[in-house]
Amino acid sequence: MGNQKFLKAVMIIGVPLITALVMRFIFGVNDWSGLFGVMTLTFFVSVPYLIGVLTIYQSKPEDVRRLRYQIIFPWIPIFGFFVLTLAFSIEGWACWVMILPFFLLFASLGGLTGGYFKLNKSNRTNTLHVSLALLLPFILGPIENAIGEIPGFYKAYTYIDIEASKDKIWSNVTRVREIDKAEDKGRLTNFLQIPRPIKAELDFEGVGAKREAIFDKGLIFNETVLKYENERMMSFAIKANTYEIPSTTFDEHILIGGKFFDVLEGTYELEKIGAKKYRLHLSSEFKTNTTFNFYASLWGKLIMKDIQNNILQIIKKRSELE
Repeated sequence: MGNQKFLKAVMIIGVPLITALVMRFIFGVNDWSGLFGVMTLTFFVSVPYLIGVLTIYQSKPEDVRRLRYQIIFPWIPIFGFFVLTLAFSIEGWACWVMILPFFLLFASLGGLTGGYFKLNKSNRTNTLHVSLALLLPFILGPIENAIGEIPGFYKAYTYIDIEASKDKIWSNVTRVREIDKAEDKGRLTNFLQIPRPIKAELDFEGVGAKREAIFDKGLIFNETVLKYENERMMSFAIKANTYEIPSTTFDEHILIGGKFFDVLEGTYELEKIGAKKYRLHLSSEFKTNTTFNFYASLWGKLIMKDIQNNILQIIKKRSELE
């Protein structure tokens, strides 16, 4: 009896987990990119929904009668999928943090609809529901890929007040000396294991100047100054050197300068707000290229604001101590 219960539990969790891994393989095959893609709403919605349906479909009716079971139990294969894809470097930590809310929500919705059909409909109707849930990714995937990614352009704005002379502030803006790890206060970017800033170098002060913003893990932003007013404003175009970075360094789905997310321009502006007190503004323009920009852009802004606030705090600290 004990072995039967164990095998039943393995089936309830194992079948949805294996199904999720198979779906990840299918949606991740490059040769099928015209039909399926991991960075799609279809994958984020229909796959966890299917996991929820399969989990409840195989569960015992007495368990399914508990609403909490329908909502929470489908999360177990989701977290199993999470752990396995991380362990085998199929997905990165940052990518999972971003998509996990989708997976948990739609796994619960799959569990709730699966529970409704299991408890209130015939076995034939219940089986039909499971079959439709299994077919859903293969129906929606090609439709979404035919529509294609839609570029969206956004702006992240930050500022900080600094009590120092403008020449000291500006010297720390144009050229950022090497940043010690203890100075790095980028909470979100560190949590997501996004490269941290190291230093920034400018060859001269004026339009056409070249600036390198160097981050760890080999990430370099090659910047070209577009507008320049000494000790007042500097605007620059940004190009990440993603083609020089090994493919194993970052998750391609959140790679800055990659297919789905890119930073285009940055601007520093220095505004006097009192006697020897200035407000340093830092804004950036970035692009997301997905079919779910409404969600991707929220993460884009959070990441860019965290990077910018980190740099601004370093500039403030250095300017006020010099």
